[in-house]
Amino acid sequence: MIVNIAAYHFVAIDDPAALADRLRTRAEGAALRGTVLVAPEGINLFLAGAGGAIDGFVDALRSDARFAALQVKTSHSAAQPFARLKVKVKPEIISFRRDEAMPLRAAARAPAVAPRDLARWLAQGHDDGGRRLVLLDTRNREEVGHGTFSDALTLPIDNFTELPDALAPHREGLRDATVVSFCTGGIRCEKAALWMRADGMDNVLQLDGGILGYFEQVGGFGYDGRCFVFDDRVALDPALRPLHDAAEADAA
Repeated sequence: MIVNIAAYHFVAIDDPAALADRLRTRAEGAALRGTVLVAPEGINLFLAGAGGAIDGFVDALRSDARFAALQVKTSHSAAQPFARLKVKVKPEIISFRRDEAMPLRAAARAPAVAPRDLARWLAQGHDDGGRRLVLLDTRNREEVGHGTFSDALTLPIDNFTELPDALAPHREGLRDATVVSFCTGGIRCEKAALWMRADGMDNVLQLDGGILGYFEQVGGFGYDGRCFVFDDRVALDPALRPLHDAAEADAA
């Protein structure tokens, strides 16, 4: 059984290239595959390998004070879903190109709602203040095609950078709602929530941990379909089981 992890962490990185080299060496030594992105604003990673190797990598990363609070989302597959290891240095760990959405420049993290609280709001039909609830999907149309929250506001975008323009026609209709932005693992909805709040939408929260965190803690309540992931598994159901497993492909 292969352990798959997804994690990101916003923290100032003075020398992204040096950190990328260290993480590459550590991941290669543990026979891990996947993608590691390093930027001046932090790290973003999707990795898979043997359980002990994954644990060792995460423990070593958290031993660095900058990443002590790293939150990891875990799932499993019967075989390795990544073809190789890729470690890259980028300007951003997810490209959005909006200064207002830079977590390290913001006074505080955008307010978040925990998965169990969101599930409770969905069950009661409103937030704890009685405001109507709108879930905003910040992912692209291909990802949305595999599944999303019931009645979520989805946007016809192919890239995350297109979100501000695509959201513009809906803003007036969202003024009386509590808007919860969500994405796969939390990184895009965190940036989107920061930008929206800086742009005057003070009624916006982010789903803490994204869809994968919601699946881990709640399951599929209020969600239709699967969650697209960026590897050969294609998408995960609410029990975090893959739509396609490399082992099935090998056996075919």
